[in-house]
Amino acid sequence: MPERSDPKPKKAFPLRLEPALWDVLERAAATDLRSVNAQIECLLREALHRRGIKVAPPEQRKRGRPPKAE
Repeated sequence: MPERSDPKPKKAFPLRLEPALWDVLERAAATDLRSVNAQIECLLREALHRRGIKVAPPEQRKRGRPPKAE
């Protein structure tokens, strides 16, 4: 089976938010069982979609433990 290359790391950047907005994002993320970071990314994708801006789907990252080396 060919090895897949690791996806590019996500771009990290600081984001300043008002405390009230952070609280709402935190509650919305908990409701959707997401992290706040994933919730912000989801909301940004939805907003861009509504504006008709196409964004490539997110890369599927491997989950779970890495396979055992033989």
